[in-house]
Amino acid sequence: MYEFLYSKILALSTQRVPATGIGVFRIFYGLVCLQEIIFLFYFNHLIFDPIPYIDVEFPTITFFLSLWGIIASFIVVGYRYQFAVTCNYIFWIIFVNFTVMQRDFDGGFDLFMTGAGFFLLFMPGDRAFSLDSLRYKLSTPFIHYSEYVKPTVSALAYYLPVFVCLGFLYFDSDIHKVFAEHWRNGLGAWLPSTQPYYVSALDMSVFLNNELLQKMIGYTIMVFQFTFMFFFSDRRLRVLYLLIGIGLHLGITLSLNIYPFGLGMLSFYALLIPFAWWRCLSHQITARQPVLTVFYDRQCPLCNRTILIFNHFDIFKRIDFRNAQDYASEYSALSTIDSQTLLTDLYALDQHNKIYSGLDTYIQICLKMGYLFPVGLFLSLPGIYQLASAKYRAIADTRTRLACDTRCIAPEPLKNNSLYDALFEQYGTHKPKAFARKITKITVALLILQLNCSLHYGLLYRFHIDLNQNPVTAIIAKGSNALLMVSRIFLGIAPHALYLHDHFAGYDRILAITYIDTKGNEQWLPFVNEEGRLLAPNWGRVQSMWANIAVTPTIDDQRVRKFIMKVTAFWGEQIGLDLNNALFQIKLKKIDAPSHWVYDQLHKNMAAPWVTVGTVKWTNKVIFYDLPHDMNSQ
Repeated sequence: MYEFLYSKILALSTQRVPATGIGVFRIFYGLVCLQEIIFLFYFNHLIFDPIPYIDVEFPTITFFLSLWGIIASFIVVGYRYQFAVTCNYIFWIIFVNFTVMQRDFDGGFDLFMTGAGFFLLFMPGDRAFSLDSLRYKLSTPFIHYSEYVKPTVSALAYYLPVFVCLGFLYFDSDIHKVFAEHWRNGLGAWLPSTQPYYVSALDMSVFLNNELLQKMIGYTIMVFQFTFMFFFSDRRLRVLYLLIGIGLHLGITLSLNIYPFGLGMLSFYALLIPFAWWRCLSHQITARQPVLTVFYDRQCPLCNRTILIFNHFDIFKRIDFRNAQDYASEYSALSTIDSQTLLTDLYALDQHNKIYSGLDTYIQICLKMGYLFPVGLFLSLPGIYQLASAKYRAIADTRTRLACDTRCIAPEPLKNNSLYDALFEQYGTHKPKAFARKITKITVALLILQLNCSLHYGLLYRFHIDLNQNPVTAIIAKGSNALLMVSRIFLGIAPHALYLHDHFAGYDRILAITYIDTKGNEQWLPFVNEEGRLLAPNWGRVQSMWANIAVTPTIDDQRVRKFIMKVTAFWGEQIGLDLNNALFQIKLKKIDAPSHWVYDQLHKNMAAPWVTVGTVKWTNKVIFYDLPHDMNSQ
């Protein structure tokens, strides 16, 4: 086992591949983080206040969320990459483990994002589609952009995060699925999609009402998850696992209201896209020939940096930048312009031999790039054009030219201080075997941590085995718990027993909340609607709070009262109710969560009638309950 891992890791660590996929993964991961931060910002009073808007325990939470949002934006654009991913990793640990997010508002993907954030610390996420790569180029302005070689990275930076973050998660999840009757019946994907609390606004009944299709999906998921970590790296099966995985998580994103989990998992599949596909895509989107040729002064530092910036963002390669001193004489359209005048501005020549200069060149560059077309149009607007032209002239006429000296020949580029560069490029390149052995030992350690988690929750917990009965096994149990705590907090290694039989067994009632408006009419709170669906934006971790903690197969009266208080206080403030005198009604409807297939089960659950089981009243911002002492008996 060890030698097999070592040989595989050694081969991957020395294989050079494009950095494109890691750059795309970084962008997707950053966007998922950013949307979740915006979500937390919107619901910060519901999540972090003991009593929303009334008892504010964390008044500075918005400040720290704003900082986190800035960090996530840095990750998206690839700016100060190592600093950004380090701060992001710390933010995930702090918010997940030291706030109520851990206990009451588990997003279902928090630990996954923590584990992915840990691996990003060691990945070359700044090598593609990043501002950092532009910063490295700008540190050597006299090197022509065509002289920069497209960056390549170690293939291990692709495979190891996928093996741990996806492979471990899938395998652990599959162990738990074996114990769930509806999964054994092939209905693991069907059952959650028939429960009003879990579905999105899209009606998937046309698929849910096909029993054969649902069982095919259910069993495919089980086989896929069990075999993923063993075969995803096989070149012959990689595309198959890629397509099934994308289909699985795209389905979760669209059909269920836990879209952050689906999007977070989907982001990882950028790492599974075959390298040849990235090369083919690059070939397809790259222009066959430039549509605009720009001439610039090669000996002007400002001109060189400007060209490097434009070329960096010219992703379709539609612009050709040429040195005016060397190439201008080749174009007859420029023969009327003397060489000295040609060096005072950026000149451009389009396919029709039309000449542009100054600000018009910048406008044409934006227009010809395609996706910057709106910027070009904006600069062309009357008034804007004159202001921009004046600003351009103020800069262009005061610039100084620098004769090419030793700084052109032997520049000192900006140093890359990333952990990936230190470990993979420096240590790994000079001592590949020693590096591979260290990574193998780390991988084995991670396997042990995951095995500890899977055995603890997947087998001992399922079979109700108590290790504390024996002094020796009790010590083992304590050690196991200590390892679980460390691996959970810092690596995101945790049980993935989501939506199993112990979650749905007895899940036969759901709750909703209405309020009495100023005219005495009953209105539905914008939380759970008449069908029983949780309305957007009450998805993700808010859905988890209500559907997994407040309302469960065995409803705990204390917990459900706590969350009724939080929901009514938050949404009451949002819709303008006066909590000095507000009346809410608690509705209950009976539903069914069968472990066998039932035709049109989703609509049957949605059509079930509601009954009023109690009221909640706010008086002088103090809540009073008139609810049954035991919701389970209703």
